[in-house]
Amino acid sequence: MSADVSGPVHAEDARFMALALALGRRGLGRAWPNPAVGAVVVKDGLILGRGWTQPGGRPHAETEALRRAGAAARGATLYVTLEPCSHHGRTPPCADAILAAGIARVVSALDDPNPQVAGAGHRRLGDAGLEVEVGTGAEDARHAHAGHIRRVRDGRPHVTLKLAVSADGKAGLAGRRPVAITGSATRNFVHRLRAMNDAVLTGIGTVLSDDPLLTCRLPGMTERSPVRVVLDRALRLPPGSRLVATARQTPLWIFAGEEADAARERVLAAAGAEVLRAPLSEGGLDLAAVLQSLGARGITRLMVEAGPIVSASFLRADLVDEAVLLRSPTALGADAIDALAGLPLEALTRSPRLTAPGSEAMGEDRINYFARG
Repeated sequence: MSADVSGPVHAEDARFMALALALGRRGLGRAWPNPAVGAVVVKDGLILGRGWTQPGGRPHAETEALRRAGAAARGATLYVTLEPCSHHGRTPPCADAILAAGIARVVSALDDPNPQVAGAGHRRLGDAGLEVEVGTGAEDARHAHAGHIRRVRDGRPHVTLKLAVSADGKAGLAGRRPVAITGSATRNFVHRLRAMNDAVLTGIGTVLSDDPLLTCRLPGMTERSPVRVVLDRALRLPPGSRLVATARQTPLWIFAGEEADAARERVLAAAGAEVLRAPLSEGGLDLAAVLQSLGARGITRLMVEAGPIVSASFLRADLVDEAVLLRSPTALGADAIDALAGLPLEALTRSPRLTAPGSEAMGEDRINYFARG
């Protein structure tokens, strides 16, 4: 039967689960609407097969690892970062594949909160006579699957707010003039963050002032670019912007108010963008409704890479699950734009809802991490 792990975790189990978690991270930003799971088949200390959720969510990690292990999987242990599914979806249940492969033991990090699974996969394997242990690597797995968990429980993606600020807490020059705040190493880090999220969101103000692409432009990683999402209440997005020009190569979703001009929508749609309507709240788009819409479309991990107004709005609405604060050693001056419109930077750095689990140096910059407690 399925049982939580009690007492110390065996070093070998922890080591192979760490490998499964590392494999699962390969699917971040590409596996949605499914979680990015990792799996390893092991027998007598020998790794027989590795797998991770493939782009678009299929095949699943378990079936990939079992396929690579082949007949050698009989009598082996399967390490998996999330409970194997037990229901029929677009593919047969992973629990069936595990039983057919002759796996003797399953070490799983977490129960899947999806109501279609919710412990049924572990119970099915245990009832069939497999040894099932749940809990190894659970803390790391909860972080790895935060997007899946948030979408299942709250109907919205897990939100990571990215802010780049100068030494004096500014995000841009006066007059909304763009400026490179951080160094090249930190900018490359941001491209990696984009690649690990399903979608990246910005506001129309940032688009009008910066004309960004919001793609992942690291060598060999262009295909890892996330869906680009723009909050544009009145559909002011210029058809000649770089976002619209690349809409057929990298998806572009634009959220507009119900009253936004239909003719402008047709122009953007003809260029390959998709316009979605959202209700208003306190003069702007209702962020909670936008996130629910993204969750319904399968987005599990959303990176907010926006200007001071949108960033502050997410904080005010208590919709930030994690934050990445990129600090430059260079000051921009008193007339520069504050990082958060109408809020002090301490609204993030001293938020009672966010803890600061750590920081690291990145070239001359420093990266501070915050997470919902």
